[in-house]
Amino acid sequence: MSLYVDIKKDFGSFKLNVRFETSGEVTSLLGASGTGKSMTLKCIAGIEKPDSGVIILNGRTLYNSEKHINLPPQKRHVGYMFQNYALFPNMTVRQNILCGMHNQGKEVNKEAKLMEIAKKLKIEDILRHRPHQISGGQAQRVALARILVNEPEIILLDEPFSALDEHLRNRLQVEMKENLVEFNKEAILVTHNRDEAYILSQNMVVLSKGESIVQGKTKELFEKPIYLDAAIITGCKNYAPCVVKDKHSVEVPSWNVTFKFKDEVDPLINYVGIRAHEFAVDEKENKNNIKVLEVIEQPFEMQVRFKYEKQSEESDELFWTFKKDSKPFTDAKHLGIKSNNILLLIG
Repeated sequence: MSLYVDIKKDFGSFKLNVRFETSGEVTSLLGASGTGKSMTLKCIAGIEKPDSGVIILNGRTLYNSEKHINLPPQKRHVGYMFQNYALFPNMTVRQNILCGMHNQGKEVNKEAKLMEIAKKLKIEDILRHRPHQISGGQAQRVALARILVNEPEIILLDEPFSALDEHLRNRLQVEMKENLVEFNKEAILVTHNRDEAYILSQNMVVLSKGESIVQGKTKELFEKPIYLDAAIITGCKNYAPCVVKDKHSVEVPSWNVTFKFKDEVDPLINYVGIRAHEFAVDEKENKNNIKVLEVIEQPFEMQVRFKYEKQSEESDELFWTFKKDSKPFTDAKHLGIKSNNILLLIG
């Protein structure tokens, strides 16, 4: 299974320019609000029409501007889960699910299929209920059931956990992951939450200002995000412009420090990033003196705001976090960081 997307759409003040390809797994579209993630899903589903480009699903052309192909949503074999699940409030759960069988012929035993999906998703006991009588988690499973009974080739999930409380969100992320594996469905997940992307997707596309800036394996992009925007959206708190001094070192003027590297540095690098948990008191590599500004106790971690000793006053402070039980010195005079934990980025 595969999906190929290469589309553009001009909204005047905002331009969408997205290109990526999937290969049968779960792919997340990760980006801040307003970066075009949901619009991309709507173009794939046929709800919105791009200005130009192509969309191909499993060798079938859904959209091609040059060939004037634009299949209607009901012919695309795509399942779309809206943020609020879009259940019909005047219908029962059973009726909502049956609405999803619009592509099924008369020969299909719709009742048997409904019950099969309902049992797998553990919602058979609420089939007579209406949407206002069920929980947020149950509503999500009903919306998923309505999609699955229609046997889509791919499932599009538009911020499926955004309307849920955090404790419920975490549990349903696990459920969703299990359901996608159980039903063997490829999926595109739109999210601005890096944890959701990391937990649920094997592949990731990072969007910034309407453009897809990088695609790759999710875990690899978290480790080496390549681009500054990708580092920020995956949780990097410390970043600053840098200058490549030579093949093995970069200078960060605003921090007034120089970092040395064992491997050669790409001359295109113009930013460095350091994740807050990568600093260490006892690390000798890239060791520099610091000034602690504040120690903030969090539920399971300690966070230290600091600046390097010779850092300019107007520059932003840095953040260092560590688990409470690790007990490093919160009044540390210096911090080090391994060179392979410093992100070399293109801004």
